[in-house]
Amino acid sequence: MPNVGDQLREARERQKLTVHDVANATNIKTDHVRALEAGDWGQFSARVYIKGFVRSYAGHLRLDVGAVSAQLEDELSRSGEFSEAPSLSGSRKGPLDWVMLQLSRVRWAIVFPVLLGIAVLVAAIYGLKAWQGHSKADPARNLGPGLHNQRRPGGSPATLPLPTNAPAVPLRR
Repeated sequence: MPNVGDQLREARERQKLTVHDVANATNIKTDHVRALEAGDWGQFSARVYIKGFVRSYAGHLRLDVGAVSAQLEDELSRSGEFSEAPSLSGSRKGPLDWVMLQLSRVRWAIVFPVLLGIAVLVAAIYGLKAWQGHSKADPARNLGPGLHNQRRPGGSPATLPLPTNAPAVPLRR
């Protein structure tokens, strides 16, 4: 029995289709169509792409997709690179993976408004305390030495000097 690639190529040639016709109809690149017909599975990065492309290609050629897929599974299980499905977990899990898993289990529709309410409450309390502390403080505490702090020898506060070069303006009555 011919392999999957031979079946696809023979069916395409029987229908007098070119590789470009198949590529345009199935949206599979021409290089991938050629690789499927040659059985060159190394051109594909994952098993899932091979299976999907073969299904699309076989469906377009009106072949029995179930039989072709079963034969493809048999061929892929015998190949070294695609003999088994890749691990979805990748490498071993670290602490960040555990934290992300826990965060994914949180019901954010409930937790987010609660956290937002707590943040608003804390900000309101902090603002109220800052406002109360500000109103009790002496407004001139950061001015430094100036006329308001100077005392005359008699104990009375200093007064601002009047300008001496100002013209005399008579008071109107």
